[in-house]
Order: sequence, then C-alpha cells, then structure tokens
Amino acid sequence: MTIAITGATGQLGRLAIAATKARGAAPIALVRSPEKATDLGVEARAFDYDKADPAALKGVETLVLISANEVGKRFPQHKAVIEAAKAAGVQRIIYTSLLKGDASTMKLAAEHIETEAALKASGLAYTILRNGWYTENLTGTLAPAIEHGAIIGAAGEGRYSAAARQDYAEAIAVTATGAGHENKVYELAGDTAFTGADLAAEVAKQAGKPVAYVNLPEADYAKALEGFGLHPGFAAILADSDAQTAKGALFDDSKTLSGLIGRPTTPLAVTVKAALA
Repeated sequence: MTIAITGATGQLGRLAIAATKARGAAPIALVRSPEKATDLGVEARAFDYDKADPAALKGVETLVLISANEVGKRFPQHKAVIEAAKAAGVQRIIYTSLLKGDASTMKLAAEHIETEAALKASGLAYTILRNGWYTENLTGTLAPAIEHGAIIGAAGEGRYSAAARQDYAEAIAVTATGAGHENKVYELAGDTAFTGADLAAEVAKQAGKPVAYVNLPEADYAKALEGFGLHPGFAAILADSDAQTAKGALFDDSKTLSGLIGRPTTPLAVTVKAALA
C-alpha cells in the first residue's frame, strides 16, 4: 500500500512520517519545498494545498491530509486536495480534524466540519481523526510565563484532554498502515485531563519558581494575545478556544487515542519537561 502524507515538513507531519516508517511503511512526503524534506529519508514530492496537482498523487492509495494551518483558507485548500485525490485514484483519505467535530462549539471547528462533510460526500473511503489539543499548544511559550510568574488564559476551570503531538502522529501511522479503519471517525484525546491551574502547578514544580494560572475574560485574553504579536482574527479564535474549553469543548475521557496507539498518552509532566529542556 502506498501512503502519502501532506504537510510532511510541519511539526505533526515530520512525526507522522517517522511513526509511519517505524511501522515498516515507506510514506511519500508531500511538501511545498521538497529540498526541505531531504532529512526525512523518504521520497518527497512537490505539493501545494492551494494548487493541488493530481499528478503528485500518482500511485497513492492512502492519503493523509494533515489540516492546513491558514485559518480562513483551510476549507478551500482541503476541498482542492480531496478533488485532486479523486482525480488521481486515491482510495482513502485520513484527515486530521478537531475533537467533537460537528458537535464542537469552537470557532476553530467550522472549517473542519466543512471538510468532514466534503470527505463524506466525495465517494472516497475516509478515516477522520478528531484530534484534541496538542499539549505543546500550551507549553510552547513557558519562558515568559516563568519569568512573569503567570500563565494566562480564558479557560477557567475547564479541562484540556490534551496529548503530545507524538501521540497523534502515532494514531496517523496506525490508521494509515492498519486495516479496518475505513469510514471510521475517532475522537482522540489525552488520557488525563488537566486545567490551566494544573499546568501552572506542574511548570512551577519543574522550574522551581512560583507560577500561577491567571484567568482572564475572553476579550481581555484576545487583546493580550494581540499584544504578543498575533493577528487580531487569530487571537480571537484562540481566545474563543479557551472560552469554549471552559464549557468542556476540549474534554474527552474515552481513551480512544491510547487504545488506538496501544499505550498510555504522554503525561503532561513529560511534555513540560521537554519544553523546559
């Protein structure tokens, strides 16, 4: 079976390539700039979400469509990839969606919902991986948090059922290389949920300095994110994601992810340690 993975030089894509190789497959890396993929040790083909060329998908049976990262442009890009896959004779698409999919209240979910609908209408077999939050989303900027003694957010006491990117990458590899995943939808999340306060406590413990979680109103958090240099539209989406987390949008206790990858998901402490290293 020939597997190809889009966005293969991205953070999730690189891990998915490695995890798929570890399962004995030789995936094709689909990237905008093949010269940036030489270190992946696999065949790399030029592929652009904006100009999805069916020729780049020749011979591919299973296509892993890692969701694009330009919020607002994602659905047209994903639709173009689905159409290219159909034209090229791809048999199945694995898509990285968002936890709870069409039941999610997050603004971030809209383009994922549209993509899921397009996939189901395409006539192709599909596997939808509804990924929860990556723990790295929350540990990517710990240095200033430690410096100022505060992690800010708008999630209140809402719980993140987050998992490490590596965990989600292994789910891609399992469903790409294994049988029986056709036309399945998986809700993927970490085994042990935590709050912003739990995160702050873990960071404080490992850093050896006081760090508290400071909860802000959604609008204030969005303004703070803008102050850090984020585009106002994206800042609003991230603030909304936190506000919806307060209402349970990123909580899931099904343990589907650990069941799929055959091991417990990566604990919060391990991801914090890696971020502080």
